[in-house]
Amino acid sequence: MAAKGTQTPSFWYDGSPVPLGVRLIAPLFGAVVALRRRLYRRRWLKQYTLPVPVLVIGNVTAGGTGKTPLTIALVNRLREAGWKPGVASRGYGREQAEVARWVEATTPTALGGDEPVLIAYKTGVPVRVDADRVAAGRALIEAGCDIIVCDDGLQHYRLARDVEIEVVDAQRRYGNGRLMPAGPLREPASRAQECDFRVVNLGQASADPAAVSACGFGEWAMQLHIDTALPLSGGRARALSHFRGQRVHAVAGIAHPQRFFDMLRAEGIGVVPHAFADHHAYVPADLRFGSELPVLMTEKDAVKCKPFANEWHFAVPLSAELPAAFWVSLLDRVDKLGKR
Repeated sequence: MAAKGTQTPSFWYDGSPVPLGVRLIAPLFGAVVALRRRLYRRRWLKQYTLPVPVLVIGNVTAGGTGKTPLTIALVNRLREAGWKPGVASRGYGREQAEVARWVEATTPTALGGDEPVLIAYKTGVPVRVDADRVAAGRALIEAGCDIIVCDDGLQHYRLARDVEIEVVDAQRRYGNGRLMPAGPLREPASRAQECDFRVVNLGQASADPAAVSACGFGEWAMQLHIDTALPLSGGRARALSHFRGQRVHAVAGIAHPQRFFDMLRAEGIGVVPHAFADHHAYVPADLRFGSELPVLMTEKDAVKCKPFANEWHFAVPLSAELPAAFWVSLLDRVDKLGKR
């Protein structure tokens, strides 16, 4: 079964035949998923409700779909609206995963996890990593938060939630439509219909009006923008246009690295791609490519590479943009929940 930190099986998305072994395992996985949901629905497994609103950003598929950029954008919007948000995350891939901890911008990614450290850096709000989302939420409330945002955790049913936001990749959607490990689905695709909002990550392709119109009824288009390169060793930011017409090494240790490479190419940059597994733990040798070219990487990779970065290494921040109507609808839903 593919998990975070491993490469996604090609047959999930490219239409190639699914190996017999994983086809036989998928029904067993589906039975376990269905049983677990049934136990929560019948209250044989206890679900805990926190005294503040809880928003969960997640996906029905395995791997990344753009949850973290949306989490950062949502947290910043909530702050602007007068809320005091906190972020709860599992902190996948971190050392001592059984230990709950607070994550700050300066927390080593080995201890806090790459995505929680990035969220802390980009938002400045309290971030708590804990395999137990209920405990994480309670800690955030004690720290003064009046609303909890869960980065991932759609399947963490032990924590009751007030709003569910599904994020889906526009290019890959639900792949071959099969449950893991035969396909990318953590739950049947019908589970997505239960979510309050569906955000479709169009990447930078959304500059094309036809891409935006491809969103179905009730779907919200999310556009990702890049325009700056930040030197990891310090110094002034550079406009991404500075690299236009040049060859660069592009580094992406995310679930869908091709998206980052395509975004750079759309800026007129000559990309030499270097794809790593999602949540890859970088060492200095990983960035030695045998040629002195600028190295552009995602912010998620940059938080792990900064300790050994040099003047050739740059982070490329991205920002998520959604329609104004999405924020109006979401904040209206949150306001109706009220500050309990």
